[in-house]
Amino acid sequence: MSVDSATVRKIASLARIAVSDAEIEAMVPELNNILTWIEQLGEVDVSGVEPMTAVIPNALRLREDVVTDGGIRDQVLANAPAAEHGFFGVPKVIE
Repeated sequence: MSVDSATVRKIASLARIAVSDAEIEAMVPELNNILTWIEQLGEVDVSGVEPMTAVIPNALRLREDVVTDGGIRDQVLANAPAAEHGFFGVPKVIE
C-alpha cells in the first residue's frame, strides 16, 4: 500500500487538521514507512500465540461482594430535616 499527497490531504481534511504543502510532502514518506513496517508485522507467524492483554499475568483484586444494610439508619436520619417512619420526609411536589 502506498500513500500519495492526495491521500494525505484527504486524511488531514477528515481529521480537520490544517497542513501546508511542505508538511504534506514531508508526511508522505513517513506514512509510507509506517505502512511498510505494519506490513512487516503482518508477515510474522503468530499461529501458536495466545491473545493477551498484558505481558505479565494480572488478576483483578476485588473485595468480597457482601450485601449489608449499613446498620446506621438512625445516624443518617439524624441529619435529615424531616424524618418520617425511618425515611426522609420530603414536601409534596405533585398536587
